[in-house]
Amino acid sequence: NKLVYQASAALEGFDIEIVEMHHKHKKDAPSGTALTLSESAARGRELDIDKVRVSGRDGNIGARTKDEIAVMALRGGDIVGRHTVGFYNDGEFIELNHTATSRNTFSKGAIRAGGWLIEQEPGLYSIADCLGI
Repeated sequence: NKLVYQASAALEGFDIEIVEMHHKHKKDAPSGTALTLSESAARGRELDIDKVRVSGRDGNIGARTKDEIAVMALRGGDIVGRHTVGFYNDGEFIELNHTATSRNTFSKGAIRAGGWLIEQEPGLYSIADCLGI
């Protein structure tokens, strides 16, 4: 999220599109992670996410608006998870990608976070706190 925030702030004028892919059994679309990424992108540009987020393109006619942040959800097969945040400009683009190829990745992260958490004072923490970012 921090990288998305920083890139969004630095790449003023670039269009932002988010694509997330998961297995065919995933219940929510777009995923919570994709929504959080879109919020980070909006914060990087000091925009209100409720005014600029577009989920999919169905029914949208005409060119994209300057500030819109689109979130697309794809479902199929056994894809564990993939998120791409794209920053697109005329003649160039930059993409930040994360792909999980095994659910073990999530369990290892949960164990690491639990170990970190027991060393902390009681309170409310985020995964960013655990990772020191």
